[in-house]
Amino acid sequence: MVAVDYTLTVDGEIADRSRPGQPLEFICGTGMLLPKFEAAIEGKEPGEKVSFTLAPADGYGEFIPDAVVDIPKGAFMVDGKLAEDILFVGSQVPMSDSQGHRMMGVIREITDQTVKMDFNHPMAGKTLNFEVEVVSVRDVTPEDLAPKGGCGCGCDSCGDDCGHGDEHHDECGCGHCH
Repeated sequence: MVAVDYTLTVDGEIADRSRPGQPLEFICGTGMLLPKFEAAIEGKEPGEKVSFTLAPADGYGEFIPDAVVDIPKGAFMVDGKLAEDILFVGSQVPMSDSQGHRMMGVIREITDQTVKMDFNHPMAGKTLNFEVEVVSVRDVTPEDLAPKGGCGCGCDSCGDDCGHGDEHHDECGCGHCH
């Protein structure tokens, strides 16, 4: 079990960081974080700091133009009415493909007939610059492995106030953390 304080900078701006006094805790090797992130802190002891950069291929992949699609506006009808509460540029909308796979899309544009949705990861195509300090390292306990409720990704609640930054929410993959 590792706890880290981190700052993620993308395009010269801080994109995410752990909250003071609330480090990101994770079990190494479970796929909770990016593999290259874990590799960069492997073997580090509490108090050690490391800075590293991940290219898009080692982060969230390249931006895929084909993952930006126009969807008929009628797909956003609920009970015969347009779902205006979610229909705005920047809105994150959970959707399912024809095989029932859930995915998160972001509305990029709305026209009279269509809604342009982007199904790329928000950090796709981005170079990720991390500054990380290892806060603690300890053996995993049975309590660490027990379900914690909430969404089941290992957090207690995984709402906006769960204490984990966006990096965790984007990476955990449970589909409930946003």
